[in-house]
This record gives sequence, C-alpha cells and structure tokens, in this order.
Amino acid sequence: MKRPNPLQWLGYACGGRLPDSMREWVRNDLTGNWAVPRHIVRGLVPLTPIFALFLLFPGELWLRGSMILLAVLLAVFYIVAYMPMNRGYRLAKHGFPQDLENPARASRRAAERAAYEARYQR
Repeated sequence: MKRPNPLQWLGYACGGRLPDSMREWVRNDLTGNWAVPRHIVRGLVPLTPIFALFLLFPGELWLRGSMILLAVLLAVFYIVAYMPMNRGYRLAKHGFPQDLENPARASRRAAERAAYEARYQR
C-alpha cells in the first residue's frame, strides 16, 4: 500500500485528492481501526496556523494558552460533529461509495444481526 509523502498528506488534510495509486491507503485511512483519531488530527492540521496566531495576542501566556485551548476544543467539537458528512465526501472524492465502512465492523454487525434474528424469529 503506497503512502503519501508529507506534502501530499498536507494537501489531503486540507481537502485535496490523492492519486489513484493511493486509493487503498485512503480507504484504510477513512475506514480503518483508527479512523476517528486520524480524522480529528487531519481536521486540526489546517487550523494550526490560526491557533499559532493566538500566541501573538497581547497578554499573559496563560491567557493566550487558554484561548488556544478553547479554540481547539471548539474545533474538535465541530470536527467530530461533521465527521460522517466529511468522511462520505472524502470517500466519494476518491471513488468509493459514501457509506463504505470498516470491514471488521460490518462483519461484526452482520453476525450480531444474524444472532438476533435467530433468537427472535417471527
């Protein structure tokens, strides 16, 4: 599985599209076991310059640090809130169905559904 170089990853984090040779990496990035933490980090990277600008504000260091913390918490809230839509958009941009999910999670859900239907037949 081919991985993007740092410059390609930065463009990908800012909403760009990776080459078709990296489709499997994108699929794993968006549906793999650590997809949620990766999504949060990927969402925070483009906002880093804004957080850095808060260091230029006048005032005590603890006050500027509090401003950055508040901005990061607000950003994480919105990143997590819009995660399904953003994930679907990225999947579609790279040629995958928008409802693609982790294969392990899909098989586990199918097994749970089969067990439920076997137990509670109508």
